[in-house]
Amino acid sequence: MSLREVHLVGGTRPEAVKLAPVALAMREAGLLAPVLLASGQHPTMVTQALAAFGLEPDITLQVERTTGGQAELLTAMIRQLDELWSVRTPAAVIVQGDTTTSLAGALAAFWRRIPVVHLEAGLRSGDLESPFPEEGNRRLVAQVAALHLAPTPLAAMNLLDEKIPASDVLVTGNTVVDATLAVAGRKLPFENQDVAAARAGSDNRLVLVTAHRRESWGEPLDRILAAVKELIARYDDIEVVLPSHPNPAVRSQVDAALAGVERVTVTDPLPYPDLSRLLSEAYLVLTDSGGIQEEAPSFGVPALVLRDVTERVESLHAGCAKLVGSDPALIVAEASALLDSRALRDSMTAGGNPYGDGLAAVRTAQATAALLGLAPAPEAMPVPSQTALTSGVVA
Repeated sequence: MSLREVHLVGGTRPEAVKLAPVALAMREAGLLAPVLLASGQHPTMVTQALAAFGLEPDITLQVERTTGGQAELLTAMIRQLDELWSVRTPAAVIVQGDTTTSLAGALAAFWRRIPVVHLEAGLRSGDLESPFPEEGNRRLVAQVAALHLAPTPLAAMNLLDEKIPASDVLVTGNTVVDATLAVAGRKLPFENQDVAAARAGSDNRLVLVTAHRRESWGEPLDRILAAVKELIARYDDIEVVLPSHPNPAVRSQVDAALAGVERVTVTDPLPYPDLSRLLSEAYLVLTDSGGIQEEAPSFGVPALVLRDVTERVESLHAGCAKLVGSDPALIVAEASALLDSRALRDSMTAGGNPYGDGLAAVRTAQATAALLGLAPAPEAMPVPSQTALTSGVVA
């Protein structure tokens, strides 16, 4: 007798990274057949990310984009998912996070009366304008999900505050912790040759910088890059690796600001194993990435968050991250404090990672099986003693 299929829908690299451990855990459990479905939003990057785990998409939608708008993408994905699920109906659909793919997968499954499992549920900034459109997407998915897998107790409390039944919410931890620990632990050689050359035999302290979000583009990015240049000028024992956004205008902006600056390596988006290894070797991270905020504490690396507001407030409560926005003076001051004091730097992450213990994928696989009556519900992730359970957003 064949196993019932669960379709794991992802369209971006972060989704692929966070879904990959779930697919592997489901295979290991042997209760359900995971089917990795690439939505067509960023097909090449999804394929590359899955390859880091020895996986590949089982199904890839072919989405043609003309305008590049959200409405065009959403409607194209929903139409194709509906056509697929009319003839190949899964027992459940797992969507991750807050992308357009997540919303399309959740709506298409809901309309087909297929149970929706929302991985990384409950994140809230409290502001529909920031991040946009992610905050709206994650709230909409919550309205149709049958099972809400929250990465942290705070995320779970956000859902309970929205009147989601407690029986439909489980704290699993974040699967990105599972992913990055597994990949970084393999210590693969750097695939990117510029990074390999920069890190070969280097004794310099590594500062990893990522500024990808749309709200960082333009003037905020100029301010961030000015802070990077100031830090390089102040400290002759640091080097910076900055994977740039693929948008040509953004890459031109980065290149113009950092051209000729010594000890700075600007790259195209990096393969996930390269990024994980860099993160594991970093002294400090400057980032606007939600995923990196979640991954860095596992390696004892503090993060200065290049945003004014973050929905990942657990790292702020735990002390392993600080909000600095795009103010060059504040970025330089906070980074300098950590570069000047190893003890201060290490103290930021002494409490461990509030986002997970490396078992989130196992809990997710079992919770999905339980939803379908195939296994008992798993125990929730133990709550770290230092984790704050107050709801809201820190600005």
